[in-house]
Amino acid sequence: QVQLVESGGRLVQAGDSLRLSCAVSGGTFSSLAVGWFRQAPGKERDFVAAMNAAVNLGGDRTYYADSMKGRFTISRDDAKNTVYLQMNSLKPEDTAVYYCAAGILGVRPDRYQSWHQYDYWGQGTQVTVSS
Repeated sequence: QVQLVESGGRLVQAGDSLRLSCAVSGGTFSSLAVGWFRQAPGKERDFVAAMNAAVNLGGDRTYYADSMKGRFTISRDDAKNTVYLQMNSLKPEDTAVYYCAAGILGVRPDRYQSWHQYDYWGQGTQVTVSS
């Protein structure tokens, strides 16, 4: 069974930077697309960022929610079976539980923004941004 474990979430101040990590085990990491979602209390689970599988012939592709572009960066290290989310210029509205997800999503860009398309999920890590 594929397992994902997020880490790196903590309390920070507005304007700070933070890098979240997601360690993946139990599967072939290079064949998995990865994504980050977040959920605030009482709110829907929202898409943050995603990246296609390393085995895709077209090379690396990344996807971001509009509000994340220019601030957040998703990346992966296949040697360490780890996916990262670099977050800069954090705002109080970024406060949420951040979840790492993985799955076999193929090449359709629209699939990457939908949490329904991901088969595996981590337990989440809390990010709190104070003013």
